[in-house]
Amino acid sequence: MADVKTATAASKPSGAPRAAGKPKNSNSFWLNLAIVAVCIAAGWIIRIFVLGDKGNFNNEGHPINWKGDMYSGGVIVPFLIATFLTMLSFVIERGITVLRAKGKVNGGEFVRKVQYHLANKNIDAALAECDKQSGSVGNVMKAGLHKYKEMISNTELNTDQKILSIQNEIEEATALELPMLEKNLVFLSTITSAATLLGLMGTVIGMIRAFSAMSQGGGADSTALAGGISEALYNTALGIGTSFLAMLAYNFYTTIIDGVNYSIDESGFTLTQSFAATYK
Repeated sequence: MADVKTATAASKPSGAPRAAGKPKNSNSFWLNLAIVAVCIAAGWIIRIFVLGDKGNFNNEGHPINWKGDMYSGGVIVPFLIATFLTMLSFVIERGITVLRAKGKVNGGEFVRKVQYHLANKNIDAALAECDKQSGSVGNVMKAGLHKYKEMISNTELNTDQKILSIQNEIEEATALELPMLEKNLVFLSTITSAATLLGLMGTVIGMIRAFSAMSQGGGADSTALAGGISEALYNTALGIGTSFLAMLAYNFYTTIIDGVNYSIDESGFTLTQSFAATYK
């Protein structure tokens, strides 16, 4: 019973550097809400002052270029523009975070270098490699190496308990790193579907308006109908284009995150197996 208590105590931090703390969810929520609100406001400003500029229409109020056609697409247009701007904001934000978390050194190459230093019992050199990697894999490995170094000189625990302590340290460091990688990806995954549906809704509204105007005019004006369809399809084009870019960004970032996760798992396995083989 005493051994179990000792092992639990050893798994707690003891002055070793730790990964950054968990993000404050409340602050993150309000920041994301502010980004969305700013994008919606920007969407309306673009529609009113850029697309709605008088130079985009003739004297009769008919659009003479694509800006005028897009303006005529209706009230859904500014929301589609806002969706595009929101997508672009989170693509940039996630790009900075995920690429930074990926680190400067490939995960597989980094793990092999650490394995080499551990085989030579050069833990300080392994820690230096973590600083060079400077990504999530390096942060997790660094936390594990500090616990690894501590367990070498520990005389109170047996080998299995020391390995368990190292595993606990790695799991704790991983739990602090991964949420930062996956955060805000939900916006991109939501926009992938929502942008297309929003664009289709704008198109349907535009088609209803075009056919309604024709029926009230009492004639089948093909020119007016073609113009109405053209205006309506701008909604679809903008929605599908936004959805396509969001899908590409989401898949790109999740692929990188999967690679980081694999390297983190590999690093944890490397530390425990090295300790078990070297310090029996």
